[in-house]
Amino acid sequence: MKYSDSGVDIDRSNEAKRRIKSLVRSTFTEAVVGDIGTFGGMYRPDFLSLQKPILVSSADGVGTKLKVAFLSGIHDTVGIDLVSHCTNDILVQGAFPLFFLDYIASGRVEPAVIEQLVKGLAEGCRQSQCVLIGGETAEMPDFYQKGEYDLAGFIVGMVDESKLLGSRKVEQGDILVGLRSSGLHTNGYSLARKIFFDQEKVRVDSYVESLGRTAGEELLAPHRNYLPLVKELVQSDDLHAMAHITGGGITENLDRVLPANLDGAVQRGSWEVLPVFRYLRERGQVEDEEMYRTFNMGIGLILVVARDRLSRVEDYLRTRNEQYYLIGEVVPGTGKVRYV
Repeated sequence: MKYSDSGVDIDRSNEAKRRIKSLVRSTFTEAVVGDIGTFGGMYRPDFLSLQKPILVSSADGVGTKLKVAFLSGIHDTVGIDLVSHCTNDILVQGAFPLFFLDYIASGRVEPAVIEQLVKGLAEGCRQSQCVLIGGETAEMPDFYQKGEYDLAGFIVGMVDESKLLGSRKVEQGDILVGLRSSGLHTNGYSLARKIFFDQEKVRVDSYVESLGRTAGEELLAPHRNYLPLVKELVQSDDLHAMAHITGGGITENLDRVLPANLDGAVQRGSWEVLPVFRYLRERGQVEDEEMYRTFNMGIGLILVVARDRLSRVEDYLRTRNEQYYLIGEVVPGTGKVRYV
C-alpha cells in the first residue's frame, strides 16, 4: 500500500505549497532570516528602539464563520478575519505585530482552496504590517467532513513596557469611545447561522432586503483590522486602554480593562446598531441582554481615553474620516460593565 491509499496525498500537499510560496514571500521584510521550507521560521527583531521590550502573543481561530465559507465557496476572506482578530487582541495592549503563523487542517488538501486561504492570510498580514513567517498544512482523512477545514493562527508582537495599555492606567472620568465594526467580525456565528439558515431558511446567496446585500456577503464581511487606524494613537499618551469586542460582546470584554474599583458605564442608544444585529434580534427574538453578551452590536473596538485628551483623539479620528461614538465613561464601581 501507499500513503495515498489512506487518503494522504503528498503530491497534492506539495502542489499547495508551490502555490502559496509567492503569497507568503510577499509579506517578507528584511527581518526575516532564511526562506520558506525550513523547520522553523526565523525572525530578527529590532529591540534597539525600546528600553524594556515585551513580547505579546495570541492564538485564535475563525470559529463557525468557516461554515459560511464552506457554503459559499469563498475562501479568501477568512484568512483576513484570522489575522485581524489576532492583531486586534495584542494591539489593545499596545503591541504591534512582528510575525504570524497559521495552521490549516482538512480531510483532503485542495491546492486551490489552500491558495485562497493563504491569499487572505497574506492580505491580513499586509494590513497588520507583519510577516507571515510560516505555518502548517495538515491532511487528516476521516477527521473532517468533505469540503471542510479548520483554520487557526498565532501572532507575536512587541511593545515597550512604558507603552503598555491596560487597567493599571484607567482612571475615573475616562471617556469610552466606540469605533464601528464591519459586522459580526468572527463571533456569534453559531447563533447567527441558526437564525439565518435554520429558522429563516435563507440561502447563502439570497438577497436580504433589510441588509442591502446577500446573506453570504453580510456574514463573510471581513473582521476589521484596527491597527492602521489607531497605530499613531497607541504611540501617543492619549489612550489609557482599549478593548477588542469579540465573543462575549461589550459586556464581557470591556470589563477586562477595568480596575477592580471602577465600572464602565455604557450608554445604550449612543451608537448606530448595524442592520444585521437588528435583523438577528427581531427574527430570532433574542433578548437585549443576550444580544449584548453575544455580538459586538456595531462596536468593534473601544478606546478608553483620558478626559483631557478627548478633543485630541476626536480630531485625530475626524481627520481620518472615521465614524466614532462617545458611548460612556469610567465611573466608581466594582470592575464591571453597566448599561445606563
